[in-house]
Amino acid sequence: MKGLVTATTLGMVLSTSAFTSQPASSLFQRTTASSSASSSILHAANAEPFKITIDLPGEGLAANMKFPPVLDVPSELVEVRYSVPFGLDVAPKEGLAVCTKDGAGGEKVGDVLRYTSQWTLGLPRGDGVITTAMSFAGGIGWQVSMFDVARAGRWEDVVEALVSNEGSRTDEVVLLFERPLTTE
Repeated sequence: MKGLVTATTLGMVLSTSAFTSQPASSLFQRTTASSSASSSILHAANAEPFKITIDLPGEGLAANMKFPPVLDVPSELVEVRYSVPFGLDVAPKEGLAVCTKDGAGGEKVGDVLRYTSQWTLGLPRGDGVITTAMSFAGGIGWQVSMFDVARAGRWEDVVEALVSNEGSRTDEVVLLFERPLTTE
């Protein structure tokens, strides 16, 4: 398949064609899809930005997030968590990372990947004496954050963020998808 690359560490099929960023378009419930995947759904109207708190992988950190929808129709957020290694089928389409195959965690064809957990090297965070001392001593370590897929400058940046979720750093990946609301 020309233009596709398989990242075997995660079992993902990701297109490597050009990716351009797009401008970023409340009830909360958790459902478990399987022992290694779960999903949550947050509903929002298009006039208002999504406002959520996501539990990050690792040591009890959370991210308070507020961002507008990218879809121009009423939509919802779907939080998907997979144990690593994980499989995911997304590809760039019209500047967005779009799901190309339904997944066990709850993502569906046409869902737009908005955020993924990402691991990067950095200085310790916090305002205590120990973190200050480690900063001066050069105590660099792996830190988790949520990567904004819609603002990625290149598709390769999205791939790097996804594959940073690997077993030596974490036991799970967090993915946020935006999905058009059905009118049924």
